[in-house]
Amino acid sequence: MDIVDSYPVVVTERLRECRDFYTRWLGFEVVFEATWFVLVNSGPVSVAFMHPEHPSSPPEPGAFTGDGAFLTLQVSDARAEYERVLATSLPIALALTDEPWGQRRFGLVDPAGMWVDVVEQIEPEGGWWDAYIIGTEA
Repeated sequence: MDIVDSYPVVVTERLRECRDFYTRWLGFEVVFEATWFVLVNSGPVSVAFMHPEHPSSPPEPGAFTGDGAFLTLQVSDARAEYERVLATSLPIALALTDEPWGQRRFGLVDPAGMWVDVVEQIEPEGGWWDAYIIGTEA
C-alpha cells in the first residue's frame, strides 16, 4: 500500500460548526469545503467532517455520537494554550491537569461531540509506567 495521506473523517450534520470550531479556536485552515464535506488542517494534522446523508458516505459507521474515539493535539506548551482558550468563551471540558503518566493536558469537545485532548509531554512520575511496559515486573 502506497499511502499518500491519512485523516479521520467524522460523520456529522454539524459541518459548519465543526469547521468554525477548528479554524476559530484551534488555528486550523480549511483545505476543502463543500456542502457535504469539510477538510481542515494544521501542520501535520488533518481532520474531515462529512454529512451522513451524502451518497459517498460509507455504509458504516452512522453519524458520530461521541463515543469510542478522540483526537489528541500535542502542543509544546499546554499551559499557554489553556490560558489562551480560558480567555475565550469556548467551554473547557477538562481543566488543565498534570497526569502521573507524563502529560499536561486539558480537554475540549467539538460540535460533533469529538473529545479533543490537548496535551504536552512532561516527565512521568517515577515508576508509573512500570506496570504497563512488557517485560517489567510490577
